[in-house]
Amino acid sequence: MEKTPTPTHCPYCALQCGMNITPLPQGGVEVTERADFPVNRGALCGKGRTAAEVLSPAVRLTTPLVREGGRLVPADWPEALDRIAGRLAATRERYGPDALGVFGGGGLTNEKAYALGKFARVALGTSQIDYNGRFCMSSAAAAGTKAFGLDRGLPFPLEDIPRTGCVILVGSNLAETMPPSLRFFTELRENGGTLIVVDPRRTRTADQADLHLAPRPGTDLALALGLLHLVVAEGRTDEEYIRERTTGWEAARAAAMAHWPEYVERITGVPVPRLREAVRMFCEPEAAMVLTARGPEQQSKGTDTVGAWINLCLATGRAGRPLSGYGCLTGQGNGQGGREHGQKADQLPGYRKLDDPAARRHVAGVWGVDPDSLPGPGRSAYELLDALGTDVRTLLLMGSNPVVSAPRAAHVEKRLRSLDFLAVADVVLSETAELADVVLPVTQWAEETGTTTSLEGRVLLRRRAVDPPPGVRSDLYVLHELAGRLGVEKGFPTDPEEVFAELRRASAGGPADYSGITYRRLAEENGVFWPCPEEPAGTTGAEGGDGTPVAVSEDPGDTGAIGSPGSPDAVRHPGTPRLFLDRFATPDGRARFVAVAHRATAEEPDAEYPLLLTTGRVVSQYQSGAQTRRVAELNAAAPGPFVELHPRLAARLGAADGDPLAVVSRRGRAVAPARITDTIRPDTVFMPFHWPGEGRANTLTNPALDPTSRMPEFKSCAVRVEVVPRS
Repeated sequence: MEKTPTPTHCPYCALQCGMNITPLPQGGVEVTERADFPVNRGALCGKGRTAAEVLSPAVRLTTPLVREGGRLVPADWPEALDRIAGRLAATRERYGPDALGVFGGGGLTNEKAYALGKFARVALGTSQIDYNGRFCMSSAAAAGTKAFGLDRGLPFPLEDIPRTGCVILVGSNLAETMPPSLRFFTELRENGGTLIVVDPRRTRTADQADLHLAPRPGTDLALALGLLHLVVAEGRTDEEYIRERTTGWEAARAAAMAHWPEYVERITGVPVPRLREAVRMFCEPEAAMVLTARGPEQQSKGTDTVGAWINLCLATGRAGRPLSGYGCLTGQGNGQGGREHGQKADQLPGYRKLDDPAARRHVAGVWGVDPDSLPGPGRSAYELLDALGTDVRTLLLMGSNPVVSAPRAAHVEKRLRSLDFLAVADVVLSETAELADVVLPVTQWAEETGTTTSLEGRVLLRRRAVDPPPGVRSDLYVLHELAGRLGVEKGFPTDPEEVFAELRRASAGGPADYSGITYRRLAEENGVFWPCPEEPAGTTGAEGGDGTPVAVSEDPGDTGAIGSPGSPDAVRHPGTPRLFLDRFATPDGRARFVAVAHRATAEEPDAEYPLLLTTGRVVSQYQSGAQTRRVAELNAAAPGPFVELHPRLAARLGAADGDPLAVVSRRGRAVAPARITDTIRPDTVFMPFHWPGEGRANTLTNPALDPTSRMPEFKSCAVRVEVVPRS
């Protein structure tokens, strides 16, 4: 009997491409195109096409493991859960609740992220929770909140990109990190628009650009300020917009005017004529956008850097207008939703602040606890990892692999090893799971139902298409069972739709309001953009994302209505695809300029470490590679790490293509083959960060933190490079 395909979404990046999943009669699963989803229109990258291979029991965990005599050995679920709960309780009894740590991931569904944050604060009573999304776009989130009063990766759908006049793409190689999105930029150029790419490397994405600016790593802030200086000097500001829709312009303008073009050229290495050309291309069309990614964000000044790019949009009237604005290209599959609902150290569901008394009262009311019982803000991700084994003695980790992905990774690995107890829930036996005292095998994307939130702010429904292998349980089951063993019998259901219903109540009235979103709506509408508040009974219309009224019929025979009058779906808010068209989310409705100035990276080159290292991804691997490194096709395309360097640097070192090179920083040493190319600056080397072992790029990276976002400086550190003699 032929199986019906289940429409769902890719488990990898924040595009959350639509796909169909069909179980095969002979076993296994087939992934096929799904043309009805507007983000990818059926296109899938190699990672998406091969995603089902990680469902195989041959490459994943299928039974709990416990450490006995220094080795991980199989165990049953009651034993594994008893061990974890026992150690959590014993640690709390001996050292207090903040000796318990929880570390989550940007790949967890909204339901799991919500339940994990609630578990930490209600069942454990600890403030020590954060997640690997802190390493993704927290600087952009902080800057967007400062400027606009609200952080949503993109305040408009991807479909707006081809219709704008110019896009400045800063620090993104989306041709490799999210290939299906490249078509939006191809269509932009086909429609007569222009693309400017800012990247120290001439990547596959930069090859598509009308103008490529290649600044020295860590100088994006100076570049943005230099462009704003030229906007002012050339009389290209939108004075009416500045006057009517912003505040703080005088101080921001004064700061930018201290960054004259020749000064910026000396800092960045970008010639003045190219700066002027960029300003012309950006300012001449009626509409334009700036999109940032990890390049400018993963810096110890990332919040200020993104703020400077937002200033450029505001000064030219390119925010809160149709087909214009600032946006961030979120990386992880649920990096957006993951931070909206309680995994982050300082946040409660609905993107509420943990130190806001009103937010605490609201969420505590949903949870049925005393607001005073909720702990305050805890440590950020790297600070939490750095405290392991000292202040934090026991750690529960879900869906993350910091042994590979964290900065100063050798130190983080040492801290993990120093814990009294480590429990990991994951799909595969990652490098971090190998260090654990207990490992729990959990379900993954095609084996469970749940929601994610894409880089557009579109909430999506992933559907269960296949049964997990025997012995595998969901993360929600894990939290339910652990909470029960810790004396919290209620509040942690295992049904994801029940969890989502509670999430809706907890988010109601918050900045990220999901209260008007249901599983049924997500299935019928191909996703819903937040904020989407629940409409009060009797409402006959709602305001659309473009500010126009949207009529909603209460006649059940009318196709405009879902359900019957009085049912939860009878009257509904349409969601908000486009933010800020009428006002920004600040108290006075105005956007805020920020006055910022260039400053050096935390670690500049010197005589001992004369070069700069920058890191990133390749098309056939994803994040720490824990899953993609188990797929033969992807490994064949990208089998291991490498060191990318310019021919002039290679000649100075006496290195040939393929020679083993040692890249050395103040934190450690990584060895990988040379890849010589003229697409990188001569003062810079590049390494992808997907691999463990001696080629682990994050052994080298600097954990210097942005003072606002607490984002580590992955994108720039001082190194030297040495040729390793062949044995």
